[in-house]
Amino acid sequence: MEIILKSEITCPNCGHKKVEDMPTNACQFFYECENCKTVLKPNEGDCCVYCSYGTVPCPPIQENKSCC
Repeated sequence: MEIILKSEITCPNCGHKKVEDMPTNACQFFYECENCKTVLKPNEGDCCVYCSYGTVPCPPIQENKSCC
């Protein structure tokens, strides 16, 4: 299975969308929306901002591994 390293994050505050490269060696716990400057944090039960607000979950989750 090929791991997807790009995910489109959608800000829940303003709806701004941006495609970002996901890190493969760490979880990204914080993400600042470039439009409204809101700092996003993962939803309860999610390991990172990509799993909460992205179109693709983070690489460890894609590989069915534990994240973080």
